[in-house]
Amino acid sequence: MRHGSIPGARGRVRPLTLLGDAALREPCRDVTDFGPALAALVEDLFATMYAARGVGLAANQVGVPLRVFVYDCPDDEDVRHLGHVVNPRLVEADGVVIRGPEGCLSLPGLEAGTERYDHAVVEGRTVTGEPVTVHGTGFFARCLQHECDHLEGGIYADRLTGWRHRRLMRQISRASWHRGSGTAR
Repeated sequence: MRHGSIPGARGRVRPLTLLGDAALREPCRDVTDFGPALAALVEDLFATMYAARGVGLAANQVGVPLRVFVYDCPDDEDVRHLGHVVNPRLVEADGVVIRGPEGCLSLPGLEAGTERYDHAVVEGRTVTGEPVTVHGTGFFARCLQHECDHLEGGIYADRLTGWRHRRLMRQISRASWHRGSGTAR
């Protein structure tokens, strides 16, 4: 494979925004400039996601308040889905609601059983401004919903209730990276 054909190969790894940073809780702005700076951001997002061993990463997770996310995520049949979406809109989330383990690069080392639909459709643009529609099932549908939540200022902990929410909040409060503010809503 020639240099640069692997997503993130030309990107730089950026520091992750952790829970407690206000940037993670603010809704992101639409992208209006589809130029070289956006292409560089997408490369950086891939590089950062791979370095952190994630399956998806939203721009606000590196402190950039723009509606962009990248993914390299399998579905439940182990089919790999690789790409990015600019100005994504979750247009469908339906099917069966499944509670499954969910983690987040902005809450490192933690996870909780989180309910998500097993089917999702996201519409948006590519880095060059072309329309794109991404269909996901199973784990990949979970990833799409998770990244769209980030761009609205949400995290998976917001979807938890009862003992699952309380347990995650205790784990967050004890986490070495936690700064004591901006916890789940």
